[in-house]
Amino acid sequence: MNDRPDDVPGASTAAPATDWITTPISTDLLRGALDLERTEHGVLPHRLPARARAQCADGQLAMAEAQPSGVRLVFRTRATAVELDALRTKNAYVGAPPRPDGVYDLLVDGLSAGQASVTGGNVLMVDMTTGSAEMRPGPVGTVRFSGLPDRVKDVEIWLPYNEITQLVELRTDAPVEPLPEGDRRKWLHHGSSISHGSDAASPSTTWPALASSLGGVELTNLGLAGSALLDPFTARALRDTPADLISVKIGINLVNTDLMRVRAFGPAVHGFLDTIREGHPTTPLLVVSPVLCPIHEDTPGPSAPDFSNLSAGRLQFKASGDPAERAVGKLTLNVIRDELVRLVKQRAADDPNLHYLDGRDLYGEADFAELPLPDQLHPDAATHRRIGERFAALAFGPAGPFAAADRP
Repeated sequence: MNDRPDDVPGASTAAPATDWITTPISTDLLRGALDLERTEHGVLPHRLPARARAQCADGQLAMAEAQPSGVRLVFRTRATAVELDALRTKNAYVGAPPRPDGVYDLLVDGLSAGQASVTGGNVLMVDMTTGSAEMRPGPVGTVRFSGLPDRVKDVEIWLPYNEITQLVELRTDAPVEPLPEGDRRKWLHHGSSISHGSDAASPSTTWPALASSLGGVELTNLGLAGSALLDPFTARALRDTPADLISVKIGINLVNTDLMRVRAFGPAVHGFLDTIREGHPTTPLLVVSPVLCPIHEDTPGPSAPDFSNLSAGRLQFKASGDPAERAVGKLTLNVIRDELVRLVKQRAADDPNLHYLDGRDLYGEADFAELPLPDQLHPDAATHRRIGERFAALAFGPAGPFAAADRP
């Protein structure tokens, strides 16, 4: 039997409707996913195609791409009640308080109309001191929205950005039909955990989701927490995905992981952009450097967890590199910004649709003084809103690289 939420904000506690219509969950009801895997429970949206997933056995990437940031169920209906059964997998950490449940955002005709969380589900218990992890299985849960207006309307259910989500069953009290794609431009974005959503308030308020709403575009978010590493299979996924606008945010994960040196970085960026251009030769392409992160501005990685406040639920991070190691080619955020400026300027001589945005224009020193990064790496909900609003103004505004052609 499925668990039903009782005290979850936005979830209905009213008696369920009796005449449910079950609609199979298929690709024509989903936006923001590049693949849909059939599982024993239902379907699992993926943000990387199967070929890309097969080329990397990294557990962090597998988790990140299966967390459906930016993925939403979209349909047209006159239903007044909607139920969605889902099996989540959420992370928990030994010695730390439970993390907040993931949130489902309901939008009706583009406006926020409710929030809910699913109960039950699997828990991946991680011991950060040893690196071990244990999967603890749990039951399928249900989110329910009721009291929707009794008229034909467009419904979006944004899935949690921080929980792997298997979709089991969609039920409504009136028929649903796929929503026509319309004429909104398609924006394809790739970045790190900040683009993925950490630690936004909800899936429709991550900075890329906010920016897409303000810019009037359809988002496909390939923000991959801990995994924006210039991987060739990610570049091929970007190459092969339809898009009218593309942005790639490059840098912080390369420092976090201490993955490469400056000698390898330049050619890797060139190769990444070359691959994207194979499928999108003239599409506006925006390269975004890292937002301000004081611990790594001039200190190389890797990033390391600071366990001193873990029991109080305040996991923080520190830079474990040595600034002197820049002399032997280790990357810092300032080194990466300098290289990106040079590379984009070089390429833009032959590619007028290639553009650069300094991430510190989205979040810089003054912002850090007002809204510091709580764990030294990730922004909070207010900062996500600020970054999203600034990106929309700088990229989608009249003078931006993503400005609509019909704007003055």
